[in-house]
Amino acid sequence: MPLNIDLHTHSFFSADGISSPEDMIAAARAKGLSGIAITDHNTCDAVNYLLEKGLMRLDGMPINDFLVLPGVEVTTADGHLLCIGAELPYLKGKPAREVCDITHQRGGLAIPPHPYDLFRAGIRLGTLETLPIDAIEVFNAATTLRRYNRYAFKYAQIRGLPMTAASDAHHAAAVGTAYTIVNTDDFSVKGILAQIVKSNELNQKYQTPRDSLRKTWNNWLRLRRRRKIPELAAKDRSHNGP
Repeated sequence: MPLNIDLHTHSFFSADGISSPEDMIAAARAKGLSGIAITDHNTCDAVNYLLEKGLMRLDGMPINDFLVLPGVEVTTADGHLLCIGAELPYLKGKPAREVCDITHQRGGLAIPPHPYDLFRAGIRLGTLETLPIDAIEVFNAATTLRRYNRYAFKYAQIRGLPMTAASDAHHAAAVGTAYTIVNTDDFSVKGILAQIVKSNELNQKYQTPRDSLRKTWNNWLRLRRRRKIPELAAKDRSHNGP
């Protein structure tokens, strides 16, 4: 059966995200998605948050016909790397090859997002050629220039890599702008991962200018927001000390 999954989203656990994981899920449900991967920047904090709220299961099964996949977007030494289906430690600044290896050891998939986007820390071609990646994001709804998606698509074709599409949403309204259509009867994290590395259909739609502007505005306000969100304020205090 076809399952519509947005494999690249950010909640307020990302410094530049604004929406709660609950709001991201609600928005995805409203748009008819079957699931999302929450891939916050350099943190898997959303996993424990959702487990505590009963919106995610440790066994990787859906809740009320909706699946949340664990994930993280790691800022590696070589650029951004989506790690889907595994909960990872803090790996910011590690070489991309090392992050790929750790992701695989934990049963996840390594998927470079927006690899050709010169303005958004995409992993460059010279490094991509050396990485044991499982798929590649060929359509990012928030890409800076549309030709970067075309470049990624051509690279995937040349290398024979499975392709994914995703919203890269940083607020709930943008969730599901683009998504990957995964055709499998195994509606679980394990089943989704197994199908992604085979072949997928892509729903390709760009974020609106309003969505892009909102993301920029979110970046300006992120520090103020973190002070207002109890979970994040407590995290900042624990990192920075008294």
